[in-house]
Amino acid sequence: MKFEVTILGSSSATPIFNRNPSAQALNINEHYYLVDCGEGTQQQMLRFDIKASRIDHIFISHLHGDHYLGLVGLLSSMHLNGRTRTLKLFCPEPLKEIIEIQLKYSDTTLQYNIEYCFTNSSVAEKILETQDLVVESIPLDHRIACTGFLFKQKKRLRKLIKEKIAELDISVEYYSAIKKGADYTAPNGKIFLNNELTFDPELPKSYAYCSDTQYNENYFAQIKGVDLLYHEATFTHSMLSRAEITHHTTALQAAEIAKITQAKRLIIGHFSARYKTLNELLDEAQSVFPATELAIEGKTFSIE
Repeated sequence: MKFEVTILGSSSATPIFNRNPSAQALNINEHYYLVDCGEGTQQQMLRFDIKASRIDHIFISHLHGDHYLGLVGLLSSMHLNGRTRTLKLFCPEPLKEIIEIQLKYSDTTLQYNIEYCFTNSSVAEKILETQDLVVESIPLDHRIACTGFLFKQKKRLRKLIKEKIAELDISVEYYSAIKKGADYTAPNGKIFLNNELTFDPELPKSYAYCSDTQYNENYFAQIKGVDLLYHEATFTHSMLSRAEITHHTTALQAAEIAKITQAKRLIIGHFSARYKTLNELLDEAQSVFPATELAIEGKTFSIE
């Protein structure tokens, strides 16, 4: 099953040359999810072949402009391109007023419905559940209400060994129970153990998106053991005092969080515009957590 994260934007506060504000696209078994939508996200989607028509769920972490100022333009383009399918928008409640007032004064009536799902920055909640996926909000510690998002695949049923099933001529009516782990008793009374009839499904995969936050252990338990962790790393640790004033995290702290929570891999992003190159941020994080990579725009991270 495909589980990919494509970086569309990795800059904090303001865009700079070759780095746009925060945005990511997730492809989970050919279902697409947009996480944050900073200025220029539409252009990045075109550049990296992320089709807006395939996105039915958008998640906005908080209402600092670098995380949502590209959204109204994207919604408008969806309208102009003939979208009629409902879009689910997970966001802080005031974003609804921001969107509606812009639509009002541009005399725009969208051809499709936006279903608003308001996030709560004070408590972790399950905000979306599909056949294959559960999404939870992650309460973060920023200057304004802010949540991250945890994407977790559901545990899948065991897979039938088709050749063995055919050999034993097992009726379809038994398939469901066998997939759930049951043994099979043949008409002659012989018992076939489940592991003779099935093999293990893929392990469920998980991705945590930790947007703007200062170091705070309150959310560590929720993200423990994730396959892939994105964590903001706005500054190097030499600027810890600035990070604390602005409620951000340093690259060193992001790596410590990955290590403490036993994440398998770490992506750092949300880089301050003061860093023209990112090597010092990467080196700092890798000194604590070697399995760290940079959120380079256009790069796709796969969970195998």
